[in-house]
Amino acid sequence: MYLVDSNVLIEAKNRYYAFDNAPGFWEWLERAHRAGCVFSIEKVEEELLRGDDELAKWAQGHHSFFRQLDQRTTQYFSRLSEWARSQNFKPAALHEFTAEAADYLLVAFAAAHSCTLVTNEVPVKPP
Repeated sequence: MYLVDSNVLIEAKNRYYAFDNAPGFWEWLERAHRAGCVFSIEKVEEELLRGDDELAKWAQGHHSFFRQLDQRTTQYFSRLSEWARSQNFKPAALHEFTAEAADYLLVAFAAAHSCTLVTNEVPVKPP
């Protein structure tokens, strides 16, 4: 199963798979979701709904694409927080990651449900 970050959907809409240029991508995404292969979480839906664009409208019409967090996911919060604290992150970055941001929740959900997390996030190399 593939768990999709908001940046993947935003980038798809803005660059390669605009709704008017590549409707087949969005149709494929819906088919893959119905087949149980791809989805996201409600926090990502919240991020998308903040926009005033076609992607926000798409998210409104595809509520089932976004899953709720469950107890299995919350069981990974402390382990994930401990891992984050053990890294050499600056305090601001650590706070941003663990403050109920979508990235933290996506990682926990992916770990709890053995999903492959699909994201455009890349590590920042220290200077």
